[in-house]
Amino acid sequence: QVHLVESGGGLVQAGGSLRLSCVYSGNIPRINSMGWYRQAPGKQRELVAAITSGGSTNYADSVKARFTISRDNAKNTVYLQMNSLKPEDTAAYYCHAEELAVGFIQHWGKGTLVTVSS
Repeated sequence: QVHLVESGGGLVQAGGSLRLSCVYSGNIPRINSMGWYRQAPGKQRELVAAITSGGSTNYADSVKARFTISRDNAKNTVYLQMNSLKPEDTAAYYCHAEELAVGFIQHWGKGTLVTVSS
């Protein structure tokens, strides 16, 4: 089992910055990759950024060059640094972890809300 707890959401003006944090615990050695997803009202959940256990990253085209995902293994924390925020970034942001067991098990945090005002 893997447990995820997000923090860092809030209200920010367009052009501003926020840093989201996700503290993970549980079967840490079995975590294959971690990431951040978001879901805006009336829309499907979408991948924002992901990072593998080896440190490789990938980003949605809409956030490239603005968002940065990182992982601090000593603190069991994954971060999402969000700069140059836009109103269209408004969404609930969810931390995700993929656990390698017999197949892959997906784990989700409860989410943190990010609101960007124009």
